[in-house]
Amino acid sequence: MALGMKKLRRQNFMRHLELELFGTSLSGRVLWLTVGIILAVELVVLTPSVGHERQHWLWDHVSLAHMTALSTAGAQQNQPLDAATAQALLRLADVRSIKLTEPDGTVLLVPPANALQPTQVVYLGDETVLYATWRAMVSVSGLREGDVEVVAPSPLQAKATVDIVLSGAELDMFLRSYALHLAAISVIVALVTGLLVFAALDRMLVRPMRVMTATITGFRDDPEHAGQSELTALAGRGSDEIAEAAQELKAMLETMRAALWRNARLAALGTSVAKISHDLRNILSSALLVADQLQNSADPAAKRAARTLVPAVERAAQLVSRTVDFAREGPPAITRTPVCLREVVDEATQAVQPDGTGITIENHVPAELVLPLDRMQIYRVLLNLLRNATEAGAKAVVLTAETETGVPKIIVTDYGPGLPPRVLENLFKPFMGSGRQGGSGLGLAIARDLMRAHGGDLILGQTSPQGTVFIMELLPAEMPVAPAPLAQNGYKSTIPVDFL
Repeated sequence: MALGMKKLRRQNFMRHLELELFGTSLSGRVLWLTVGIILAVELVVLTPSVGHERQHWLWDHVSLAHMTALSTAGAQQNQPLDAATAQALLRLADVRSIKLTEPDGTVLLVPPANALQPTQVVYLGDETVLYATWRAMVSVSGLREGDVEVVAPSPLQAKATVDIVLSGAELDMFLRSYALHLAAISVIVALVTGLLVFAALDRMLVRPMRVMTATITGFRDDPEHAGQSELTALAGRGSDEIAEAAQELKAMLETMRAALWRNARLAALGTSVAKISHDLRNILSSALLVADQLQNSADPAAKRAARTLVPAVERAAQLVSRTVDFAREGPPAITRTPVCLREVVDEATQAVQPDGTGITIENHVPAELVLPLDRMQIYRVLLNLLRNATEAGAKAVVLTAETETGVPKIIVTDYGPGLPPRVLENLFKPFMGSGRQGGSGLGLAIARDLMRAHGGDLILGQTSPQGTVFIMELLPAEMPVAPAPLAQNGYKSTIPVDFL
């Protein structure tokens, strides 16, 4: 059984290796790209060596022909060489004819058996490497046939000249054999180098990428229980770019898993709120009936309390519905009507400090600033910001407007202790961004979602021990607005705002 499993693994490995080498994988492409580049470089570098080899072959034949001619010097002084002896000498020198001209003008001749008609003449002493390479490539390709006459200064004797005729077919055959041998070595070197590069890249790049791809696929299939053991090992292997990418992927998956968990909590919260919303509306309806009865009371204090209680109960009923809407998928529903922002700020201020005592809130929003907004949603955002400032211990809050940039903004500045670092890290995250004991962390998350549903945003401008600034971007620039210049609104704060 064990042997069968080993055999099966070996077959799977070989099949995988074959797929990697000849498929469309990154490592296979790198392998053949490396082989191609190495072959191209070797072709450029080694081609001149064929020309050098041609010159060496010709010089060797010139030297051998010179020695052969010298061996016939004594015989030629007495009588000419007979045909059989001349042919034997020519075969030993591997040439068709030899003519040696010595410095004193003496000519030693080993004649051919038949008349020769060379198709090309080579002046070997004047050849350059480039020209020799070109002639070698012509010989290898077989574009020119016939005998070759070579004229060269003798390498064995100064001022002596050797003129030989040799077989062009033999030269071509020798150069082809050398070129094939050179090409075989080049292919072997390229393949070995390519395989080494393939193995290195497969270990350093392809396998880590496969691990990260498998991790992403596993997370997609089962985000809550997908293992990351291989990714953890990859992230801790060093400080290179792959390890850094694995670390970032691991951190991203952990963040996404936490976000999924929070979203599941929000979904559960939405289900719970949907179940109790009906009963809660009944309770609020009873409170609203009591408030209506208080309005008919003869006591002036009771009437004032009823005027405050009735809108509060109505808003509470609406908040129940809005909370259910928030827990559902998709952005909150927005119903736009012309809204005077100064009036909404006044309502939120009255809800935070109904008796006019405690924190000082200055409303410097122009009365002329009317925008198409969802009044209830903007009220919720302002109420959340003002209550956060109150609970944080701010002594004063100043609300101003800005319209010069094309995007109307409400700037909420509180003069409190500022936000602690642990809150800043998760400021707009549900269940994580609360700065007080027992807080849910939903307030700012809901407020930002409401602003984004309007097409704007809620941004933390700055925070410091002197206070905190939140910016409500209300509408995109193309939405119609009716702003009033801030310099003409007639309001002047009694609290310095020099840190804005």
